[in-house]
Order: sequence, then structure tokens, then C-alpha cells
Amino acid sequence: MARRIDPPSSRKPRRQTTPEPAKPLKTAKAIKGKRPRTVFKGHLKWRLAGMGLLLLALAFGVYYAWACIYDLDQLGVLPQRTWVYDCRGKPFSRLSGEDRVTAPIAQISPHFIHALIAREDTRFYEHHGVDPTGIARAMVRNAIHLHAKEGASTLTQQLARNVFPLGGHNLHRKILEAFVAARIERNRTKAQILEAYVNRIYFGSGFYGVETASRAYFGKPSAKLSLSEGAILAGLIRSPNRFSPFRNLERSLRERDTVLGRMEKLGMITPEQAAAARAEPVRIASTRPPGVEQSYAMDLVEQNLNLILDEDQIDSGGLKVFTSIDPELQRAAEAALDTQLSRIEQRDGYKHPKRADFDPAAANGETPYLQGAAIVIDNATGGIRAVVGGRSYAESTYNRALLASRPVGSTFKPFVYAAAYASGAVTPETGISDDPIRNGELQSAPRWHPGNSDGNFLGILPAEEGLIRSRNTMSVRIGDKAGVGAVCRLGQKAGLGEIPRFPSSFLGSFSANLKEMTAAYTIFPNSGIRRQPFVIERIEDASGKAIYRAAHIESRALDARVSALVSSALEKVMQRGTAAGADFHQPAAGKTGTTNDYRDAWFIGYTHALTCGVWVGLDKPVKIMPHGYGATLALPVWCDVMNLAVKGRYPAGALPHAGEGPGVLRSIRKLFGG
Repeated sequence: MARRIDPPSSRKPRRQTTPEPAKPLKTAKAIKGKRPRTVFKGHLKWRLAGMGLLLLALAFGVYYAWACIYDLDQLGVLPQRTWVYDCRGKPFSRLSGEDRVTAPIAQISPHFIHALIAREDTRFYEHHGVDPTGIARAMVRNAIHLHAKEGASTLTQQLARNVFPLGGHNLHRKILEAFVAARIERNRTKAQILEAYVNRIYFGSGFYGVETASRAYFGKPSAKLSLSEGAILAGLIRSPNRFSPFRNLERSLRERDTVLGRMEKLGMITPEQAAAARAEPVRIASTRPPGVEQSYAMDLVEQNLNLILDEDQIDSGGLKVFTSIDPELQRAAEAALDTQLSRIEQRDGYKHPKRADFDPAAANGETPYLQGAAIVIDNATGGIRAVVGGRSYAESTYNRALLASRPVGSTFKPFVYAAAYASGAVTPETGISDDPIRNGELQSAPRWHPGNSDGNFLGILPAEEGLIRSRNTMSVRIGDKAGVGAVCRLGQKAGLGEIPRFPSSFLGSFSANLKEMTAAYTIFPNSGIRRQPFVIERIEDASGKAIYRAAHIESRALDARVSALVSSALEKVMQRGTAAGADFHQPAAGKTGTTNDYRDAWFIGYTHALTCGVWVGLDKPVKIMPHGYGATLALPVWCDVMNLAVKGRYPAGALPHAGEGPGVLRSIRKLFGG
């Protein structure tokens, strides 16, 4: 079919429009300047906000992770002082660590708990570690006063910074503290947080924890604190030393009244209760807890503690160290030594400096005046009951009982006689010459011929008289019969260490310290048994577990029958021998000792219960005074100490004695194969 085609005249004409003028082309610069500025700023703000949120989230994550590295079990680990107890189990002194006695929260007076919360953290039971309301309130008050007048730390935050090393006083520390506090709140109950807090914080005057403070300030456990006393302790926390009742009771009471006012405002107590608490008489304890004892006894304890435990165990504190020290005997020995030496200094002919004229400030640690030492050992155990290393620990910490090695003189003679009796060659009744020793007479030293200290010679005497009267020539002859080797071996068994194998040792020419000599003498009251001396009986850790016990080592140094023979002679020394002037009237035995030129004076003696040794001399060995024998210088100190001992817990019983007659020699010879 053919398509119709209209003629041009019949077509509908197209609409004619006026063409718009052409727009000029825009340059890149023009295009850039034309972009909307508001859109760009909006995108930048969102980007900055996003970056801020990202940084905030990152910081949150960092502080959260940082807070998680702290071990919350440390909340219950409370540093405590190491306490030292005497032989009766009573506190004697203390060492490292903090002075603290802990108590469970259930045994602490509610008066104190309420006062604490009113004073330090009124919203404690409402917040979760950080108190936004408290922070806002503190910021407003600080802005008003233009300085930091009020803090905003919760009890949990205070606990966090007291337990963990969070850093110094800056914003970083506060943020980390808040994160740690929040973590503590999530993992511990409010009661656990309170218990950790009140047992840890400082209450001034060296006291940590509410239980320690309550006992120290008021002489009572924290469970019995009154409202007034509880408010006093709560008032100490912000400035413990300034508000301590021991230092400033008036300030302490002002702080108490402030706490009571706060409690009243919060409705914790009535106005009547507050008024009654303010009017309540405050009774501060009259006796202070024992301080750190600075003495020769504690010096010995610390020395032994360092040998038993390592440094970390000691530094951690919280230990209980039970010792053999008897405080009464310790004080008696200290007083006796200084009293008797002061009397010696007043005697005519005494030419050395006196302690009364001593100036510690100009001494450079030296003491030119007459010195001495004393030690007391329990025969039954070996426990050291007292040790005095000088006349004043404050003026000289040098412990002469342990460190001063001096010639022992005639105090060694009992071991010479014991070795001779044990060999079977001599009995107490054997006649021995006291005449001068001839050249060539002694097999071990032909040219040595010592004399007697008094210059006299008494002829033939029973052997034991040589010990009773301390005759040098008789003692040398008896030692020669026993043999130098046998005498030195016995001395070593008794604990005197390596003794020079020369005949001069028979007269005590070698040196030893007072502790060694006194411990060696204990074999005589102990029937020949040597018990190792000790001062630490037991150590317990903070949980009460025993981590050390004294071994109580003992060994036989001498046959019991031989020991009894020597002990019998030493008892006669005090009855009619060189110590006959002793002002002691109980069964006892002992031996005096005086070294060449009267440079050292000794006396070592014992009762059934105790052995006590005393040494007197000057730190730089010189003649003390003419005729300064052990009986005149050292024996009076021994008598003062032992007279007090027998009146107390150490009565003087009968001393061991050997049988009499010729059968003694036969039994000794049979025992040693003679």
C-alpha cells in the first residue's frame, strides 16, 4: 500500500525558538572556586569528629588494657613488719615492713566504717569506682576557691593508688586510677574493697591499718571502737601525722568533730549521738607499742636472720621471728656490765679515759673507755638468753661478744685437765709438781719454762688443785702428759675451732671470742654434750606457716664421767679457788682468766640451768690496771647477772659429780682402752 505524502503546504510548521547566547567555557580555577564551602566544612567536621572518637576509643582501649595488667590478688597482700618475739613468745622488737595488724571487716566497729564513708566517700555504695557527682562537686568548689580545695577520689580509687604503682600526680595517673578502680569494682564486692582499704591505709605515728591504729591509740581492738574513737581515726586519714593523737590531740579532736558533723548531716547519727560523742572523754593509750629495738641482741638476731633467709624473704616483711632472748636477763646483763665497769673506772690508779667523760660526737666510732661483753646460754637447749657486746649500743655497735677475738688465758685450762683425765694418764688425785719447769722437761717444748702469775711455787699437789688454784706450771705439765694434739682436739670438739698445736695453748695463748668460749663451757654442766648455740628458734611467714626451725644440733665432746670430774673442780674454784670471792651463794662452777700484762679479764661460769661468760678489756689491748684479774674485774658482772637469773626462771640445781676413789681411774682407762 502506497504511503501518503502530504504536500509541503499541508505540514504543521515547527515551533521557532530564539537561540540562547552561548556560555563561555569555565577554567579549572573557576570550577574549583565555585564548589560549595558549606559542604566541605561539613565533611571536615565529621572527619574530625570521627578521628576524635577513634582516638578516644584507642585511649580507652589503651587505659583499659593497662588497667588489666595489675593483679587484683595484690589487694589482699598487705605489707607487714617482721615481728621479733622473746623466749616467752611476747613481742620483743620489730624489723622490716609496715607496722600492721589486720582484721576482717566483720570484726571492725560499724562506728568507724560509717565515719570513714561520711568523711571520704559518701556515695561509696552507689558508684562503680568513680563518682561523677563527686567530681562535679569538687570542680565547682575548686573553681569558686580558685585552688584545689577538695578532691574527688573514691575509696576505691584511693585503694588502687595505694596498692599499685600508677605514677605521679598528673592527669595520666588520675585516668589510669579511674580505670583500675572500675575494674576493682567489677571484680570485688563493696565489703571486700572496704576490708582491703581499712587494713592498708596509714593512720600516722607508724601505724598501718585500723586494727593496728586502734590498739596503739586506744589500747583496744577495732571491734570495740566507740563513735568518738571511730570518728577520730576516720579524721586522721587525710593528714595522718598532723592529726595523730600522740602528736597533737587538739587537732585530732577538731577533725573528729568535723567527721561527726558530716555524719549528722547525712543522717547517719542523730544530733544527740553527735553531741554525746563530742562530750565523751578521750582515753589515749598510755603505753606505746614496742619500737624497733636497737641493741646487741637484735644485732645478733638480724645477723642470723640474714644467714637463714634470702633478702627477698626478709624485705617482704610479715614474718614472725621467735627467739631465745630473755628480756629480763638481757636488761640485767646490760645494766650489770656498765655498772661494774663504771665502778672500776672510779678506782684509785685507773688511768684510762672514763665513759662519763666520753663525747660520742667527737669519737669517730671509737670508744677509748673500758669495754666489756657478756653472753648467757641456756644449758638445756643452747638458746642464747642474753648478749651484750659493749657498754652502749648507741655509742658503739661493735659487738665484742661475737667479733672481738682475744687471748683466752686461763679459761682454757679446764679443757687441758679434761683431755688429761680422758687419756687415763692423770686423775684428780695424781700428784703433780708446781715447781719451776726445768729446761728440757717438756717433750714438746724443751726450752719453754713458764712460771706462775704470783711468782710462787707450791711443790707437789693433787692434779685438780692446779685447776682450782689456776697454777700455770701444773697445768703445763698436765697438758704435756695429755699431749698437745689431744688437748687441741678436745677444744675443737667443744667448738673452739682450730687451736695452734703449741704447748703455749695450754695457758690460753690463742684467741677466741666470748660466744665461742661460753658455748664451749656448756659441755661441763651438760655431762659432756655440746649443744650448738642459737638465737632464732622458729620463723613463721605471714600465713603462720613455719618456714624455719632451729635444728638443735648436739654432739658428744667429752665422756660424762670426765666432764663430771672437771665440773667438780670448777665448783671448788668458786668455793676456795680463784673465784672464792664471788657474791653468789648457789651451786655454781666456773673459771677465771687473765692474760699477759692484765690486758684481758675473763670469767666463765655456770649453774645447772645457765652458762654465762664475761670479758673485760679495752678495744686497743693495753694493761687495764695493775692486778686486773678476772676475779676482780669480770666476776662481779657475772654475779649480778646470775643472781637475778636464779630468782626468776632459772633456779640453780645440783651440778653433776663424778664418783670418788681409785675406781674412777680404772673406769676411765677401760673406757679409752688404757
